[in-house]
Amino acid sequence: MINTTIKPFSATAFKQGDFVEITEQDVKGKWAVFFFYPADFTFVCPTELGDLADHYAELQERGVEVYSVSTDTHFTHKAWHDSSDTIGKINYYMVGDQTGTITNNFGVMREGQGLADRATFLVDPEGVIQAMEITAEASAVTQKT
Repeated sequence: MINTTIKPFSATAFKQGDFVEITEQDVKGKWAVFFFYPADFTFVCPTELGDLADHYAELQERGVEVYSVSTDTHFTHKAWHDSSDTIGKINYYMVGDQTGTITNNFGVMREGQGLADRATFLVDPEGVIQAMEITAEASAVTQKT
């Protein structure tokens, strides 16, 4: 996947109270982080998404856009955003990939489950993947309380 151009896609995302259509062309021209996660309304995902939200302003200052992606719909993203304090602070794109196109394009679909693996990709302004990290499905994430 490193040094490959992202494949064409079209999806609806939830961002700052609105539904917006995005394609791979919208990603080009700036650095982008794609963060894939299994599902909305889960226990671990809010900690990671919340951490990204906490650093979003800094990433924006550096010219980086963030796209969180799961196979949930954009409507589910909105419902989660509206019902969770942690998710409610997200201002970046929450991409609905219910067809699995983007998840499959990035090679992180869990076979036979219809869910994305937990993964992060850094994409350069030309749309080329420069770095990636994929976490094993059974890995647990802990947070200090």
